[in-house]
Amino acid sequence: MESILRVNMRGLKVQKEQISESYTQYGGRGLSSFILKEEVSPVCHPLDRHNKLIFAPGLLGGTMAPNSGRLSIGAKSPLTGTIKESNAGGEAGRYLGKLEIKGIIVEEIPSDDRLYCLYINKDKAELLSADELKGLGNYEAVASLRKKFGNKIAIISIGQAGEMKLNTATIAVTDMEGRPTRHAGRGGLGAVMGSKGLKAIVIDITGAEEPEYADKEAFKKITRRFNQALQKHPVTGQGLPRYGTNILMKIIDDAGALPTRYFQMGQFEEVEAVSGEKQYEIIKARGGKIGHPCHKGCVIRCSRIYPDKNGQYLTKGPEYETIWANGPNLGINDLDAIAQIDRLSDDYGVDNIEVGNAIGIAMKAGVISFGDAQGAIDLYHQIAKGTPLGRIIGSGAVTTAQIFGIARVAAVKGQSLPAYDPRAVKGIGVTYATSPMGADHTAGYTIATNILGLGGKIAPLTKEGQVALSKKMQVITAALDCTGLCLFCALMMADEPKSWDDLIEMINARYGWQWTTHDFFVLGERVLKIEREFNLKAGFTPIDDRLPEFFYEEPLPPHNSVFDIPDEEMQSVFEL
Repeated sequence: MESILRVNMRGLKVQKEQISESYTQYGGRGLSSFILKEEVSPVCHPLDRHNKLIFAPGLLGGTMAPNSGRLSIGAKSPLTGTIKESNAGGEAGRYLGKLEIKGIIVEEIPSDDRLYCLYINKDKAELLSADELKGLGNYEAVASLRKKFGNKIAIISIGQAGEMKLNTATIAVTDMEGRPTRHAGRGGLGAVMGSKGLKAIVIDITGAEEPEYADKEAFKKITRRFNQALQKHPVTGQGLPRYGTNILMKIIDDAGALPTRYFQMGQFEEVEAVSGEKQYEIIKARGGKIGHPCHKGCVIRCSRIYPDKNGQYLTKGPEYETIWANGPNLGINDLDAIAQIDRLSDDYGVDNIEVGNAIGIAMKAGVISFGDAQGAIDLYHQIAKGTPLGRIIGSGAVTTAQIFGIARVAAVKGQSLPAYDPRAVKGIGVTYATSPMGADHTAGYTIATNILGLGGKIAPLTKEGQVALSKKMQVITAALDCTGLCLFCALMMADEPKSWDDLIEMINARYGWQWTTHDFFVLGERVLKIEREFNLKAGFTPIDDRLPEFFYEEPLPPHNSVFDIPDEEMQSVFEL
C-alpha cells in the first residue's frame, strides 16, 4: 500500500503516513505542488525552516510502463521565489515506486551544522550521519555510499553547491551505472536540500516486489502497445536514440533561434563543431555509447556515454541545453571542453543552463572573453571552491548581472532562458513568460509544433496561435509530469492521438480508476491553478509574466524579429 514518508530534520525523525484521500490521485509534480500549497507559506524564505522539499515519483513510477521513471522534486525556489517543480531521470523515481512510496516530505532544519543521509528500504526509513561526506562532490559522495550500502541502490545527492546553498544548486540522481548524471537542475532546489542538512537519500530495493496492479494483464498489454509506438516514431525511435537531444542543435540554428553570445544573434557560425552529428562521430570514434537509457525501462535512450580522448568515461551526453549554454551561448566551439563542464556541473551540483547564462553575463562584463573555454572551466571550479567570484556566478545570472552592473538579462522570474530565442520561436516565449516556474522550455514545449511540426504546424515567427499553443502545451505538460513519464513521450503522442487513450488506460489498469482523457487534462489545469495561486500569494503579479524588455526592442539576426505578443493576450493563458 502506498505511503508518504515525513522526514523532520530538527527532530531527526522519519514517520510513515497513510495517503490522505486528497492526495490519492496526484503524483509527481501534481503531488509536490499540492503539498506545497497545503503546507508551505508562500511568503516564507526558501532556505528557512518553513519551506519543505518534496520528492514524488509519478503515478506510473515503479511499473513496467516505458519511460516512467521521472522523479519530481518540489519546493519554494531560492532562485525564483516561486513554487518550483524540477524533475530528473535516473533510477530513484522507479525505486521509490517499487517501494510504493508516493512521496517524501522533508521539513524543518537541523539544530546543528551536521549532514545527514536518509536511508530507505522495504522495511524501514532512518536518518544516518553523513558528516564524512561533507565537502564532497556528487561523484565521490556516491562512490562512498555505494561502498557502504552496496550497488543495488539509487542515490539522490547534492554536491558542494548544495551545501553552500547557492541558487544554482541541483539535486543529482544516479543512473543505471550508479553515476550521479541525472539532475533536477532548475530553480536551485539543491540549496533547499542543503538547508535541510540532507546530503543524500539512499533507496535500497533489496527484496522489494512489484507494485500492485488493479489489472496486471491489461496493463502489460497496453504498455506493449505504447512501447511499440515510441519505437516506431521517427523522433523517439530513431532521431533521439541516435543523436540524443543534441539532434536539435542544427535544427534550431537553421531556424535562426539559437541564442548566440548571450542572445545577441540567432545563429552560431561554428554550429557544425558542436552539432549532434559531430558529437555522434566523436563518441563512436572513441568507443563511447550511443543510445543509453538513464533508467531501466527507458526505450527512447536519448542519453549517451562521452569518453575523453583516451577512451575513458568522462560524462553522459552532454545534452542539447548543456552544449548550447556552454557552447554557442558563450562563443565556445569545443565539445571536449563542454563535456568537461558537464562533468563538473554534475559533480559540483549546479544547473549548467543557469551557470552558462551567468558566465555569459560575466563575459559581457569583461571578466573573461567570449570563446574562452578554459576561462569558463575555471569559473566552474571557483564555484566549488566557494571563492567570492565563484559564489557570484553560482548564484545565477540575475545576481551576476546585479554585481557587474549589467541591465540586459535574459531571465523571467529570476530564472535564465534556455536554448531557444523567443524572438524567433514566439510560442516558447509565451511559455517562458507565463509558466509558474520562471523561464522553462519544458513547462510548455511549443518547439514540438513551432519547429518540429509534430501534432500540426504553427509558424514560429507569427503572432497568431502562439498563446493558445503555449496554453495547451502547459496543460499537457502539467498532467504528464504527474505520471512520471518522460516529456519526450509527448513528441510521439502529438502524432498518435490514440496513445493518450493508452496512457489513461495504463493509469486505470494500475489503480482501478475510471479516468477519461478529459479527466487527465483537467488534472493538468488543476495543477497549474494550484501553482499560480501559490505565486500570487507569494507576491507575483501580471508584471512578472512577461519577457525582459530587450526581447521586445532588439531585432534578432538573421530574421531581425522581435517578440511582439501583447501582455494582455498572454494573460489569457491563465483562463483555465
